[in-house]
Amino acid sequence: MTEILQQLGLSLNEAKIYEALLDLKEAGVGEISSEAQVHRRNVYDTIKRLIDKGLIFPILSKGENIYAPVDPDKLLELVREKENILNKALPELRKKYAQRPGKQEAYIYRGAEGFKNYMRDILRVGKDVYFIGGKLIWQSREIKGFSEQFFREVRRKKIKFHCVFDAIVKEKGEKGVNLFPPPHRFLPPAYSTNSAITIFGDYIVTYTGMEFKKLDENVTIFVLKDENLAESYKIWFKFIFSHCVG
Repeated sequence: MTEILQQLGLSLNEAKIYEALLDLKEAGVGEISSEAQVHRRNVYDTIKRLIDKGLIFPILSKGENIYAPVDPDKLLELVREKENILNKALPELRKKYAQRPGKQEAYIYRGAEGFKNYMRDILRVGKDVYFIGGKLIWQSREIKGFSEQFFREVRRKKIKFHCVFDAIVKEKGEKGVNLFPPPHRFLPPAYSTNSAITIFGDYIVTYTGMEFKKLDENVTIFVLKDENLAESYKIWFKFIFSHCVG
């Protein structure tokens, strides 16, 4: 539970103390320190921050102050407040991102979150997508939930995918190709690899270490932006597509 509370934006000590108070119902600093296993001198500052966030409240008494937690639904309220703040800032942030200088770029994404960033780039650019060697990585458990949102947005933006799948997709008879409108093509088994290439707009994305419907947690995604190079890759894609079977 402490990990989940941290993911929601609480510090480690805040998470420990809030969770301890949910168990204790109400308690003084000494009891909180013992239950949460947080040093007493750190409890005071943490309690103040939790009060400021509206997650606990003091019960005044003649002796030691007692503290109690508020309803955990308050956490939802805090998340919504942050979402509202971000939504107000997003237009300006997107504007700054779109104004990045230079026609040529090269950078790297890593891991599942990096793969999601690459998917977000596809949505941001909003152009046709061409890929070679696809293994339905979109259905990997690490990103499956995100992929469902991604393809809803793909359909909304009417982004078209042109697909040359790896031979293993045909061998498995996988229905996941139905996410992509036909026609599809498949590489011959002799040309199967553990790598893939994606081209969209002015971008060329390459990554390796792929398995069928499985994303390597340490995957490295290489991103190039170059208009002429991207056009060349699209021409090569068309050649490959025309020489592969459906």
